[in-house]
Amino acid sequence: MADLKDRFVDFIRGLQDEICQAIEELDGLATFQEDLWDRPGGGGGRSRVLSNGKVFEKAGVSTSIVHGEMPEALKKNMKTEGSKFFACGISLVIHPENPMAPTTHANFRFFEMYDKNDTIIDAWFGGGSDLTPYYLFEEDAIHFHAEQKKAADKHDSALYPRFKKACDDYFRNHHRDEGRGIGGTFFDYCKANENHSLEDWYNFTTDMGKSFLPSYLPIVAKRKDQSYTDDQRYWQELRRGRYVEFNLVHDRGTLFGLRTNGRTESILMSLPPRVRWDYNVQVEEGSPEAELIAVLKEPKNWLN
Repeated sequence: MADLKDRFVDFIRGLQDEICQAIEELDGLATFQEDLWDRPGGGGGRSRVLSNGKVFEKAGVSTSIVHGEMPEALKKNMKTEGSKFFACGISLVIHPENPMAPTTHANFRFFEMYDKNDTIIDAWFGGGSDLTPYYLFEEDAIHFHAEQKKAADKHDSALYPRFKKACDDYFRNHHRDEGRGIGGTFFDYCKANENHSLEDWYNFTTDMGKSFLPSYLPIVAKRKDQSYTDDQRYWQELRRGRYVEFNLVHDRGTLFGLRTNGRTESILMSLPPRVRWDYNVQVEEGSPEAELIAVLKEPKNWLN
């Protein structure tokens, strides 16, 4: 098990390097600023943030490796008597400047729980990638989902539809009855069972991590130079407000970080730099904005 944990730490560190390099190359102007931090109680992380680029307004790609005593709030939330924990993962959010290019989020993580004698009593993988467009291009949605499915199908053809539905269900602003975006995959608590070993879930999770760049970067490369109006930029900032609402109200990763004394600056690096909450904005019937809202209300099977 320790070997699995160490291998996953190596994987997320390498994936962070790979993603940051690819983002910098596509941007062509800005570079990531790195910030190393320590967590009170055990562990720390490596946060990287790119700001005010030619293509990307903000991109955050962080890895964290934290461990220690289980906080009482976390034990209560997880309904466990576990005494100690280890958690490692990579988390990223990328906000392009151009409203024709979508925001994206991805996270891949591993968690172990121990009793008072440091014996492992539970372990699982989780993660996923999802897309949040401001203007809907069906070919982009199809491409993103097709890459996710291709990676998942290498392991089990039942996994993509299962985790696609989980993504649609999870990344949803229930207080507004709409999705945060057009989905992707989301998986959590992937433990050893009669069908898949923990090693199987390691292989699945790392392949899903490797699929992120081919899922997302070609879309941005295609949309980054499209023209847009001030009104379209205004719409992007309104929709970013909904993105922020989800992260602060519903997101488990944000809550986990805050409850385990994580570094607040790194936890909240996903928030966009320019965002709006204007009162009761209505979209014009039949407009591209209305088309997006319709899809967010009712999740779509993009590969059917």
